[in-house]
Amino acid sequence: MDDARVKKVGFGAVLAVAEFRAMWAAELLSICGDQLARVALAVLVFQRTSSAALTGLTYALTYVPSLLGGILLAGAGDRWPRRDVMVAADFARAALVAVIAIPGVPLWVLCVLVAVMTALGGPFKAAQQALLPSVLEGERYLVGMALRNVTIQGGQLAGFAGGGALIAAFTPSAALGLDAATFLLSALFLVTGVRRRAVSAQAVRPAWLATTSAGIRLIWRDPALRTLVALNWLAGFYVVPEALAAPYAAGIGAGATLVGVLMAADPAGSVLGGFVFGKWVPEHAQVRVLGLLGIAAGLPLVLFLFRPGLVVSVVLLAASGLLATGYNIQGTVSFMRRVPDEHRAQCAGVNSAGLITVQGVGAAAAGVLADVLGPAHTIALAGAAGAAVAVPIARAWRRVGLEDR
Repeated sequence: MDDARVKKVGFGAVLAVAEFRAMWAAELLSICGDQLARVALAVLVFQRTSSAALTGLTYALTYVPSLLGGILLAGAGDRWPRRDVMVAADFARAALVAVIAIPGVPLWVLCVLVAVMTALGGPFKAAQQALLPSVLEGERYLVGMALRNVTIQGGQLAGFAGGGALIAAFTPSAALGLDAATFLLSALFLVTGVRRRAVSAQAVRPAWLATTSAGIRLIWRDPALRTLVALNWLAGFYVVPEALAAPYAAGIGAGATLVGVLMAADPAGSVLGGFVFGKWVPEHAQVRVLGLLGIAAGLPLVLFLFRPGLVVSVVLLAASGLLATGYNIQGTVSFMRRVPDEHRAQCAGVNSAGLITVQGVGAAAAGVLADVLGPAHTIALAGAAGAAVAVPIARAWRRVGLEDR
């Protein structure tokens, strides 16, 4: 692609596309609500149990069940109109969160409902990612992905920081109630603003398991797709600071409001990264350094070995988020461009399901380790492990990935 031409397409040109505006607004609402809910759950469980392990486990339930939803249900976006799949998922999740928000719901019931809600995020995200290349064609797609990253991370920033303040002023149930409302508003934006597209004429309806396995086979047989997926899944290491924000804040004498500040640091860095890589770094340069950015994203976390205070911790987390954004945006664009339209939802589902699952596994493992090593040392270990795992991924990308240039 001609980078000089990409530079002429700005965020304004992307927002001029009415369907993208509707999808963008719907996603931003859902992200804000979800992050409010994550802060609420982290604070609620830690207040009840004073256990980093249980806090990490509960946080993991907002990620792990997407393995089932993303792999087993993502094919819905290749079998039925993608907008319809997204709307149905929104309505179902709104109903589930409304029940979770009821005060006094037993912890085990809350965990089951959170798991089901998270599983439904798999087909929603897969259908959304498969629809975007049709809504934003050509050069607008890369710029649109950068804008999505900025706004998604901005929504996470607002949800995390605002969630801490909201919970300090009210209750965790209030944050969960707002999350339910954001799902309903998201569905409204999609119904009124996105055109209903029929299923591709090339799409047939084989047995459900055959559809599910097709995406996995397609990714496995393509070395570049495999490498991009592995790069994306480094998030399993880099999610650890978010999962341990509550016990880490408690260890430095901070309250619930500062839990949200710590959780917001990585998204804040990602917002800046979205502008840097989306507007100023040429695409060919991004493609070339994808693997190196995967390594670099873990290095700021290693410095938690020295138990930094609040301000330094926020700066380090923001730096990690900025670097991770560098490989995330272009990696996703390269991945989706390589996948045929009739398989996009399923392949996007496999990628997203694995991403969310490794984040959940990382959060759960971090909680267990933090009870032994302490939150600061666990974060440092996660950063070092992520950077180490990224080294062979960077080498693989150097061999097979530059063909995307």
